Amino acid sequence: MGFDDFMSQALYTPGLGYYANDLRKLGLMPGSGSDFVTAPELSPLFGRALAAQVGEALDHTQTDEIWEFGAGSGALAQQLLEALGTRVRHYTIVDVSGALRARQQQILQRFGDRVRWASKLPDILRGVVVGNEVLDAMPVQLLTRGAGRWHERGVALASDGSERLVWSDRPTHLRPPLDVEGMHDYLTEIHVQPEAFVRTLGERLTHGAAFFIDYGFPEAEYYHPQRHMGTVMCHRAHQSDTDPLSEVGLKDITAHVNFTGIAMAAQEAGLEVLGYTSQGRFLLNCGLAGLMESAELPARAQAHKLIMEHEMGEIFKVIGLCAGDPWPARGFAAGNRIHTL
Repeated sequence: MGFDDFMSQALYTPGLGYYANDLRKLGLMPGSGSDFVTAPELSPLFGRALAAQVGEALDHTQTDEIWEFGAGSGALAQQLLEALGTRVRHYTIVDVSGALRARQQQILQRFGDRVRWASKLPDILRGVVVGNEVLDAMPVQLLTRGAGRWHERGVALASDGSERLVWSDRPTHLRPPLDVEGMHDYLTEIHVQPEAFVRTLGERLTHGAAFFIDYGFPEAEYYHPQRHMGTVMCHRAHQSDTDPLSEVGLKDITAHVNFTGIAMAAQEAGLEVLGYTSQGRFLLNCGLAGLMESAELPARAQAHKLIMEHEMGEIFKVIGLCAGDPWPARGFAAGNRIHTL
């Protein structure tokens, strides 16, 4: 099967896939039984800073609903609801993980019926959409070049009759969106499903904005000749590896985001790109430094990891989109890299 099908089954098969089983996923330390930490769990100041941009978007678009995709533990929803208060009439979470949904319902129960859950996008959507580390978990296809020829890399059972999973390549007409210079062996990804998701969002978001935070690059960096090993990574017990064929269903599988592809998909669906920048610059634009000044020292130390270049500050990027009239969004006021897309 193609790697995109394999990744989908490994992550989302009911009861067996990584995001569909009851194993704990998010937490600060391996001792908690968790596999990785995201920005909202690392520091509550992440959500408070993001709230400045979300609040501005709510005001500009004259909407009062937030939609969050892949809400994890519910920490970001809690932070945004606390910071924005009654400006948010409804907060809807779209999450395919039943185990994570139960955790979200527990942490968000004090907000009552203001918080709702949905299993899919509605036909018409108004409000502000947020997604932190959601695009990287959407299945990708693998392409590999050997001896100057392109193949799609998929997954098969070993020919020895065992149940061992092995890589299997087949010729394909598929190509990366950019020509990769040189004739050396090369492995990379194409992002059909994440880009299709953004197109669907653009078709259904009649008025509002969307902000996606994830690790990735613009297209020219993504398909650089030196990035010849691809970006697929697995995460378990706060350790990373590059072997998605082992411990299937027990660890996360991700790929970096091609933000140029996301921007183009958004524009094809009628959305405007508000900006694109690093997470560090975005959070500073949204007032994180002021929030850190009033925080205790341990909280400041954790928040520093959100903006330091060798931590989350540079590898994570933020892209802002809108349906309707664009405006100079606060998060991209300085350090906007939209020209690199």
